Amino acid sequence: MTAVHETKWFLPLFSVALGLVFLGALWTGGDRRGGLEALAVMVATGFLVLAGGRSELIRGLRGDGRDAYWQRIDIHATVLAGNVAIGAIIGMCRVGVGAWPGRDPYAQLGAITGVAYILAVGALRWRS
Repeated sequence: MTAVHETKWFLPLFSVALGLVFLGALWTGGDRRGGLEALAVMVATGFLVLAGGRSELIRGLRGDGRDAYWQRIDIHATVLAGNVAIGAIIGMCRVGVGAWPGRDPYAQLGAITGVAYILAVGALRWRS
């Protein structure tokens, strides 16, 4: 039996669902045009993922072409994206401390990220 995330339909349908969430959130916030644009981008993304079925890259991203090779690529890409996000959070904290003394909105995100990292290192060390 194939898991839901291993079918070619999961990511395109998930993209459309996220587009609808963005539409609802932006429309509620008073930005109907932005919501429609976000929905259009997410529907186009879902269509490209669905239509690119013969591409090894698309199949790897979609999940239906997964094997040990793609799992390794996924782990490395996730680590790289996480490091970029952490660097951005640190940079935004640096700017935020000067702009909003005592009320930096990025400090909490940085703290959550740091605690999650420490817990993950501890859990992975404990398991091995």
